[in-house]
Amino acid sequence: MEYTDARKYNTLREEEQVKKVRIIREELEDTKTLDVGCGTGISSGVFSDVMGIDPSEELLQHNTHQCMIGKAEALPFDDNEFDNVIAVTSIHNFEDIEKGLLEMRRVGKHFGFSILKASEKFNDTVTLIRKHFNVSKEIDEGIDVIFIAQKN
Repeated sequence: MEYTDARKYNTLREEEQVKKVRIIREELEDTKTLDVGCGTGISSGVFSDVMGIDPSEELLQHNTHQCMIGKAEALPFDDNEFDNVIAVTSIHNFEDIEKGLLEMRRVGKHFGFSILKASEKFNDTVTLIRKHFNVSKEIDEGIDVIFIAQKN
């Protein structure tokens, strides 16, 4: 994705993404949060203590908040380092969804995931979330389903 595409993404998707992050924020405390697939840093305007990680250098160039390049499948953080781990409409882009979910589970305590209903990986992703997490709430947001969860 080009830098100009990142700006276009914000123009087209920022309002919808902020809405999802706010729904997640209502369910989680505003404490140390990791945003996996942070892209341009939309979550940083909702959570106050956010570290973002994304594999796209182009998207991160547009992110003015604390962030780093990296993949969900190999998170460079300690076990339980974050109170919250969120992934907003990004899990369907992981190379290995189960490995990414297990890494997020390893580094976090509480979780907020929004899963794109139109993704062909939706059902498999939901099955994996239910397998590896204790889901306390599912919220049908329209375009996505939001899962609020803790470790099993």
